Amino acid sequence: MLMQTLISLRDDVGHHCCLGPDSLRVSAMLSQLKRRFSLGRHSKIQGKEHDTQHSGHMSLSNSNSASSLPPVDEHNACEYLHTALTIFVIGASGDLAKKKTYPSLFALYTMGYLPEHVVIVGYARSPKNEVDFRAQIAPYIKPKTPDAEARKEAFLAKCIYRSGNYDSAEDVGKVSKEMDALEEAQGLPVANRLFYFAIPPTVFVPIGTSIKKAALTSRGWNRLIVEKPFGHDLDSFDKLSQDMGALYGEDEIYRIDHYLGKEMVQNLLVLRFGNAIFEPIWNRNYVSSVTITFKEDIGTQGRGGYFDSFGIIRDVMQNHLLQVLSLVAMEPPVLAAGKDYSNYIRDEKVKVLNCIQPIKLENTVLGQYQGDKERNEPGYLEDPTVPKGSVTPTFATAIMYVNNQRWSGVPFIMKAGKALNERKGEIRVQFRPPPGAAHMFPGVKIPVQELVLRLQPEEAVYMKMNVKSPGLQTQAISSELDLSYAERYEGAEVPDAYTRLILDVLRGKQAAFVRDDELRAAWKIFTPLLNQIESEKVKPLPYAFGSRGPKESDELVNRVGFQYHQGEYQWQPRVRTASAL
Repeated sequence: MLMQTLISLRDDVGHHCCLGPDSLRVSAMLSQLKRRFSLGRHSKIQGKEHDTQHSGHMSLSNSNSASSLPPVDEHNACEYLHTALTIFVIGASGDLAKKKTYPSLFALYTMGYLPEHVVIVGYARSPKNEVDFRAQIAPYIKPKTPDAEARKEAFLAKCIYRSGNYDSAEDVGKVSKEMDALEEAQGLPVANRLFYFAIPPTVFVPIGTSIKKAALTSRGWNRLIVEKPFGHDLDSFDKLSQDMGALYGEDEIYRIDHYLGKEMVQNLLVLRFGNAIFEPIWNRNYVSSVTITFKEDIGTQGRGGYFDSFGIIRDVMQNHLLQVLSLVAMEPPVLAAGKDYSNYIRDEKVKVLNCIQPIKLENTVLGQYQGDKERNEPGYLEDPTVPKGSVTPTFATAIMYVNNQRWSGVPFIMKAGKALNERKGEIRVQFRPPPGAAHMFPGVKIPVQELVLRLQPEEAVYMKMNVKSPGLQTQAISSELDLSYAERYEGAEVPDAYTRLILDVLRGKQAAFVRDDELRAAWKIFTPLLNQIESEKVKPLPYAFGSRGPKESDELVNRVGFQYHQGEYQWQPRVRTASAL
C-alpha cells in the first residue's frame, strides 16, 4: 500500500532512532522507498520485462481456494488470513453497503485477501430472507476477469443476512452467538471480527453499544470502520467522539475517508519524499499557491434533501479536501523506533491543521447552481426534495493559510462544486517566477510553472515546463512532462479506494484513517465559518448549470495570486502511438 511506505518499515528503520534534521529524515525515507518499491522478478512495464535481483513479494498457495493468496511482503504479512474472520456489515440494505462495501469485499476475496472461510454478515432493520438479500447486492458485484466471474457465486454464498434493531443488544447478541458457532467449527485458535458501519452517525452509538455488550470476540481483534460525516460541527463531533471513545479505544476505530485511499493521494508521499527534486522547493520560497479542486458535472439528482442538510463545505471540503491539504503541506514524518508507526503521518497532519486559522467569510465565495432549460437540467431549488428557498451552497471557494515557517504567506485554495463544466479532482501547485528571468529574457512572457496531480477521472501527474518555441523568434511556451497512469501502466488495475482501505483495516494499518484529534482540528477550522453562514443566512451566488461556477470565485483566487494560463489550463493525455512504444 502506498500510504504505508513511510510507516510500516519497523525492521528496516529501527536503528535510525529519533532522526533529527530534515535531511536525515528524508534520506532515511528515500532509502526505505527504494527497498520497498523494488520491482518483482519478471515484472512487466509497457510490455518490457525487467528481471530484478530482489522481490518484495512472495505468493502463498491456498489448497482450499481456486486462486492463490495475494502477494504478501515481509513487513505487511496478512496474519488474519490464517484466522477465522467474520465481517459484519451494519446497514447492509443501504446504498453505501450495496454500491461500495460489498463490491470491495468481493474484490478482496477474488484477489485472495480474505480467508476462504470468511463469513460476511449483513445486519439491518429491514426483514428479508437471504435469497432476496443476495439478489439485491448481486447486480453491484461486477467481476472484471473470468476467474472473478467464476468466484462470484461462491462469494455470494458467504454473504448472509440477519435483521434486528440497532439499539437491541439482544438482537445483536443472537447473531453473535450464531457466528460464535461458525467460528468454532473452523477449529482455529484465533477469531477476528470487523464491523463496518454503513449507517448514519445518529445510530453509531446505539449499535456500538449493542456490539460492545453482546458481539465482541474474545479470541482476536475487534475493529470498527465508521463512515463520515463525523459530526455536524465542533460541538456535535466532540459529543460523538466522547460517546464512541467511552466504548472503544482509538486503535479499534477506523474513521474512513475514501479520498485517502485514492491512488494519487497515496502517491503524494512517494512523490514528495521519493524524489530529491521536490523537497528543496516545497516551501514558500518557491511555491506561490496550492489549489485543491473537486468538481462534479452533475447536480444532486433527486437527493438534494439529503445534501441540503450538509452543503458542499461539510460534504467535501471539511473532510476530503482538507485531508489532501494536510498531506501536501505536512513535514517529513519523524521515524523513531519504539513508537506506533501508524501515527507518524497522522502526527504531522495534525500539526499542519493546528497551524491553520479559522476561515474568514471574506476569503470565501459561495454559489448555488441554476437550471439549464436547453439541456433540461433542473436547478438546485427545482429539486423537489430541497426545501423551498434553501440557501445551502452547492459551490464554494475558500482561501486558507498554513502559518508555519515552510508555508507562511502561501494561499491554499480549495474549490468544490456540483453541476460544473466537468468532473475533476486535482492538486495544482504553482511555482514562483524564476529569479532574474525578466532581465534574461526581456519582453518575453514566461508562463507559470505548475505541478499537477490528477486524482480523477484519469490518474496522472504532469509538470508544466517552459521551453523555447520552435523557430527564429525567442518565445517561451508551456509544455508538459506527463505521467498518465493509463498510458504508462497499461493494463495495470488501479485498486478502488474502498478496497485498499478495507485491506488496511484487516492488516491493522491506521495511517490512512482519520484520527480523533485530526477531526477536531478540522472542525475548528470550519465551524466558525459554517456558524456565520447559517446565522446570517448568507445567500449563495447563482451560477449556470455546466459553468465553471460564479465569476467571483475567479476574482478571489486571482486576488491571492493564482494565475490562469490562457483561461484554465486543460491537460489532455497523449494518444498512444506505435512510435511511442
